[in-house]
Amino acid sequence: MRPTQPHPLLITHSGKFHCDEVFAYAVLRFALGLSKPGADHTLRRTRKAELVESGDIVWDVGGQFDATANRFDHHQRGAPLRPDETPFSSAGLIWQTYGERAVAALLEAGGAVHFAPSIAAELDESLVRRIDEIDNGVSASGPVMRDSLSLAALVGEFNPPWDSPDANGPSAGDDAFLEASAMVSAVLARRVEALRARLLAEEKVRAAHAAATDARLLVLETGMPWKNAVFQHALPVMFCVSPASNGNWMVDTMPPEPGSFAQRLPLPEAWAGLQADELASVSGVPDAVFVHLRRFVGAAKSRDGAIAMARKALAAAP
Repeated sequence: MRPTQPHPLLITHSGKFHCDEVFAYAVLRFALGLSKPGADHTLRRTRKAELVESGDIVWDVGGQFDATANRFDHHQRGAPLRPDETPFSSAGLIWQTYGERAVAALLEAGGAVHFAPSIAAELDESLVRRIDEIDNGVSASGPVMRDSLSLAALVGEFNPPWDSPDANGPSAGDDAFLEASAMVSAVLARRVEALRARLLAEEKVRAAHAAATDARLLVLETGMPWKNAVFQHALPVMFCVSPASNGNWMVDTMPPEPGSFAQRLPLPEAWAGLQADELASVSGVPDAVFVHLRRFVGAAKSRDGAIAMARKALAAAP
C-alpha cells in the first residue's frame, strides 16, 4: 500500500504531540522511503476536518480506521482492539500496516531483509504494544518484558554491533561514542530544565488547590504537570481542569496511585466516546467537546464548560 500521489500529504493532529503519532510518523518515513518534509512529502498537523479529509495518509485524527484508505485513528467508538482486547494507538495501527516494511527498509542495506517479519513481530510486542497501552491509559499486559528505553539502554544502542567491520579496531566506536555523548548532553540539559519546570508546577498546583472551593476539583489557568504534586501532598483531587493549546479546556481524571492507569473517579460511563452535540445533549454541558472512550479525559470549549463537566461527574459519583 502506497499513498496516492508522488508527493504525499501526511496528516496528524495539531497541538501537543504524543509518542504514538511521533512514532507512527517515523515508521511511515522508513517504510515509504521519505526524507525531510517538503522534499518528497508534506507533513501537516491539523484538526480541521476539511484538511484531514484531503490527506493521503492520516493518523491519530479524523475519527476513522480504514487501513485500505490509509486512515488510522483510534479515538472513535468501535476502534480496533488487539486479540487480547488491548486498544491500539495510532502507533500500533500504523505498525500493523507499515511496520514490517519499515523494518525491511532498515535491514535492506545489510542484506538482512529476511529477518524483517520476526523483528517486526518482536518490536510489536516489546515496544509498540507499550506505546498503545500508555496512549490509551491501560495497564501493561502480556508475558514479554517491555522496552523501557532507559538512557543506559539508549546509549548501549550506539555501540557498533558485533559484526561491524570496525567493531574490534583500535578506534572502534569512537564516532559512535561522540554521537552518544551528544545525545546524552541534550538529554541532561533537557532533564535539568524539566526538573526546574516540575518544581515550579508543584508550587502552582499547591497554590491553586489552596484557593479551590472544592478540594476534589483542581482548576489551573495554565496547562502544566500536576499529578505528581497531588500525590506528593496527598491532595484529594478527583479532576483537574486546565486549558489546552487548541483553545479547549481539558477535564483530566486523577489516578489512585503513581503509575496506575485507573482513575480515582472516571468520567460518567454515559459520556464515554461521545463528541460534540451528542455529548452536549447527554451531559447537559452545551459546549462539551469529547470524552475519551476510556473515560480518563474529556474537554469543553470553555473554562466554565469544563468545570461544569467536572462538577456533574462529581455529583454523579456513587
